[in-house]
Amino acid sequence: MRMHAARTPRQGVFHTGVSRTWIWLQLLIGWLPMWALYSTLIVTAHPGSTIRMAIFAGMRAIACAAALGFLVQRLTQRLPWPYPMRASFIAVHAIAAPVYAFAWFGTASLVDGALLILHKSAPVSSAAPVIPFLILGVWLYVMVAGITYASQAAQRASAAESLAVTSQLAALRSQLNPHFLFNALHTVVQLIPQAPAQATHAAEQLAGLLRTSLEEDRDLVSLAEEWAFVERYLDLERIRFGERLNVKLTMDDNAGVILVPSFALQTLVENSVRHGAAPRIEPTTLSIYAATSARMLTLTVSDDGVGSDMTKRANDGTGLARLRGRLGALFGDQADLTITSKPGDGFVATLCVPRTVSDANEFNP
Repeated sequence: MRMHAARTPRQGVFHTGVSRTWIWLQLLIGWLPMWALYSTLIVTAHPGSTIRMAIFAGMRAIACAAALGFLVQRLTQRLPWPYPMRASFIAVHAIAAPVYAFAWFGTASLVDGALLILHKSAPVSSAAPVIPFLILGVWLYVMVAGITYASQAAQRASAAESLAVTSQLAALRSQLNPHFLFNALHTVVQLIPQAPAQATHAAEQLAGLLRTSLEEDRDLVSLAEEWAFVERYLDLERIRFGERLNVKLTMDDNAGVILVPSFALQTLVENSVRHGAAPRIEPTTLSIYAATSARMLTLTVSDDGVGSDMTKRANDGTGLARLRGRLGALFGDQADLTITSKPGDGFVATLCVPRTVSDANEFNP
């Protein structure tokens, strides 16, 4: 029976959804330094004003600038950054910047005028002198537009990276099917006349494998789920290899609930089966270790098969190369995959990922 964990949202760079609360917090943090700077300028320009008056005057001015900043953001959405740069793009912003500055000056002046009428006293003006005010308005326009374009570029890069990893996951699923499916079906066909019950069991395991490989769309799954998938894979390979394939599993008590990239362990196990056990007649022992620390999960898959001279290998193979790419996209430099081998000594694959716990029940092998 397959173990199910609570469906986990895509981690790291793939989690592009941002709550409205966080967006407002970012905007607030972004405008606070401008408020402080503008209040300081008011105190400098008006020696007779108190700090309290300067703070309120600065708040009025920067609040107007922030409100008009939403219009700048809308403009940048309608006018995306061109590749290559176009003169029309520069011209639009060259016109929009002074328009924003004059609009800011006018809005701030209207607010000050309204306060003058309401309180019948002249507050510290937030809209004078005019020329420095307009220059600062142009600078604020450039700042808002620049930050917005940079944010849009980051979002596009994150979306592209997410698409790349999704494509890698789809490639891993499709990679499992061709070479493994042929061998598994051949094994089932051979078993039908000799051991019908075993053939039925093998067909059920194969169906479960294919169902998982086609339906799994999560970037991260619990190690318990990944091991359940690998067990089905190994059951079929044991039918094909018989006593030539022995598997040993050692797993820390808390390792089963830690999240790993989907199909990561299967990729490492398949590498050992294909390159360690398949080329030899003698029995091959495949050892799987899952060790945890305060911050990391370390998966080690080793075999005592034929091995290989790593200095003569041009690359790690398609599956391992895709796994490396997914690790980089999911965890950056926090994850690592190393492959060591030499002729006659088998392969040793070591995968280290940050310790992230799922909501699944603790798994004990």
